[in-house]
Amino acid sequence: MKFIGAHVSASGGLENAAIRAHELEATAFALFTKNQRQWRAAPLTSEIIDSFKSACEKYHYGPGQILPHDSYLINLGHPVEEALEKSREAFIDEMVRCQDLGLTLLNFHPGSHLKQIPEEECLKRIAESINIALEKSEGVTAVIENTAGQGSNLGFRFEHLAAIIDGVEDKSRVGVCIDTCHAFAAGYDLRTEEDCENTFSEFERIVGFKYLRGMHLNDAKSEFGSRVDRHNSLGLGNIGHTPFSWIMRDARFDGIPLILETTNPDIWAEEIAWLKAQQHEEATA
Repeated sequence: MKFIGAHVSASGGLENAAIRAHELEATAFALFTKNQRQWRAAPLTSEIIDSFKSACEKYHYGPGQILPHDSYLINLGHPVEEALEKSREAFIDEMVRCQDLGLTLLNFHPGSHLKQIPEEECLKRIAESINIALEKSEGVTAVIENTAGQGSNLGFRFEHLAAIIDGVEDKSRVGVCIDTCHAFAAGYDLRTEEDCENTFSEFERIVGFKYLRGMHLNDAKSEFGSRVDRHNSLGLGNIGHTPFSWIMRDARFDGIPLILETTNPDIWAEEIAWLKAQQHEEATA
């Protein structure tokens, strides 16, 4: 079964994210559990936690259908020790917030070397940051998102993801989220079914589907291999509809949140309905 949704706003209360996802007829959703552009947030109260859990229960969203995202400010591979510690503390807080909300996944961008340390050193710092966070939290899996490779961001090669996982001690609590726009911009082609087969065969060989815990389904305004992160609505960018239909027909993508971060929220309901229809065609074929 496919869990399909979008990254919805939690404005006005975390419970509103579940309500907004339900209004889209989504079977999954993503959210920020705090303001993603601020380091600190007020602790979650029992009232906030209960309201969120009640809304999720009412609209039938289990933890495996929800893919929260951490703050964009966090850099778990930061080359400067003081800034690294600040990022680690913030990431631990994000993990604990998810734990308190009864969530089991936390999606994050791995980190950037800022052209100050070698890639290998940065990847080791990211893995160590994850180890520290896992020790200080329970029941939440750290889900590494692939990047487009813009600037000094790491995670744009499958080898980067594999290296980070290799450095994580508790491999039962680490996974990856593959963003289709990021993959395409990083040089992994998805424009034909053959391209999809080749790209995900490489993913299986280097990382492994056992670590796939979520996906971001986005078309790309950016060019293939450009390492520029620019999302677009499904079928309106340089990737096209093909990979999204292909993913819906492939059982390897069952049981994980498949999340839209496309650029026009006004058509999310239509995009979700279209994705569901691709799955239905498989079931009736």
